[in-house]
Amino acid sequence: MAFSSIASACVQGLHIEVIHAESDVSNGLPMFHMVGYLSSEVKEASERVRTAIRNSGMKLPAKKIIVNLAPATVRKKGASFDLPIALAVLAAMGYIPEEAMERVIVTGELSLEGKIRGVPGVLPMVIEAKEQGCKSFILPGENETEGRLVKGIEILPADNLEELCAYLNGAARSENEKNKQHRTREDFADICGQKAVKRAAEIAVAGGHNLLMAGSPGSGKTMIAKRIATILPELSWEESLEITKIYSVLGLVDQEYPLITQRPFRNVHHTITRTALTGGGRIPMPGEISMAHGGVLFLDELAEFPRNVLEVLRQPLEEHQIHIARNYGNFTFPAEFMLVAAMNPCPCGNYPDVQKCSCTPGQIQKYLGKISQPFLDRMDICIETPKVVYRDLDGERKDLEGEETSETIRRRVTDARNIQRERYKGTDIRTNAVLGPQEIGHYVELGERERKMMELAFERIGLTARTYHKILRVARTIADLDYSEKVKAIFFFF
Repeated sequence: MAFSSIASACVQGLHIEVIHAESDVSNGLPMFHMVGYLSSEVKEASERVRTAIRNSGMKLPAKKIIVNLAPATVRKKGASFDLPIALAVLAAMGYIPEEAMERVIVTGELSLEGKIRGVPGVLPMVIEAKEQGCKSFILPGENETEGRLVKGIEILPADNLEELCAYLNGAARSENEKNKQHRTREDFADICGQKAVKRAAEIAVAGGHNLLMAGSPGSGKTMIAKRIATILPELSWEESLEITKIYSVLGLVDQEYPLITQRPFRNVHHTITRTALTGGGRIPMPGEISMAHGGVLFLDELAEFPRNVLEVLRQPLEEHQIHIARNYGNFTFPAEFMLVAAMNPCPCGNYPDVQKCSCTPGQIQKYLGKISQPFLDRMDICIETPKVVYRDLDGERKDLEGEETSETIRRRVTDARNIQRERYKGTDIRTNAVLGPQEIGHYVELGERERKMMELAFERIGLTARTYHKILRVARTIADLDYSEKVKAIFFFF
């Protein structure tokens, strides 16, 4: 009779719960029974484990084998418990020494022939293991590069159960580490004309502001939006790990080159559901909002989105995180993203060209009415994208004047972000876009002329308090791009 316990982990939203696979082998009616609040795929692990152990050259005695995944109050799902269950049973039977498994966490799926298959969510598991003070992490060879993104903990990759048991008994193993940088070919230099729109995009990125572009089809809205990611500041190591962690949980990382080194750009179709956008499921998983964390969420054809889908964006745009409540528990996912949206001015897209627009006033009003005013209030910058004229497309003129590259714009954006980082050092504020009313009063200084200008605009245009603060946040970003300590009024017409 023997008992053994092997540590593993499971993903609950983005939170990691340490699970202990406890195995007890004793005399009695031969059986392999598993308990511990298990989903159907975990219950099936008993057959996979028994067959994998037998096909790896080891024999299970005719004993009573009980496996418990503790704590029993946490729901277990997925096939990542196969390997820790197998090692717990083997340790209880004396095939591997228990001391080799001290301060070690294990994860992996087993095939019937004993091969160890990759599982999702390895990166956050390894991060949690390091924080728990573990010395080693045993994982599938497919997940090796992903696991090695975390420094300060030994990564032990394994391709099959037989070799892993041999290593735990003292055999040698080989190591391999990979890395790769992904690059994009898209560049702002590809865009002809549209200087005002490109300037608006630069300001939006520099301050992390939300951007809405409205214009006729073919005016370059989507093209500009896709290139916004190319002028975002480069990711720091911590930001790369944070974003990779989200994609790891979803099983979307490249197993060969897992580290995400470029800010995400998520192009969402207007048929998306609320659950797909925010995240969900019985045990909620991140949605498109969280997948855009640290990057750009692009909504093309904004007026075609169902209104109830757009309204769920209001809370994460304010709080920069998404809260999901289920019977199983409450989950919080990160949602610090830049929202970029594009839309036509009317159903046919030709308004206000009355020669081409065939829409009635009622149709236009109904089309634009799909977007609520509270949602529009959260779009910091709204700009019209005019039609591109032939003069901007002329090859000779383009070669003569040229267009600014993404790298040139990115340098200015990075300088502005560095100014904001220094200004807000010691606070939770990263960009001007998240300044609250109190912070605006402290960080955005207005002179007498600027105050009079804002007062007159507030009264004549009928601004709301949210719009007033939005204007000051954008003004602070423009001043940062101009390397100015104070917000200044350049010109004013009424």
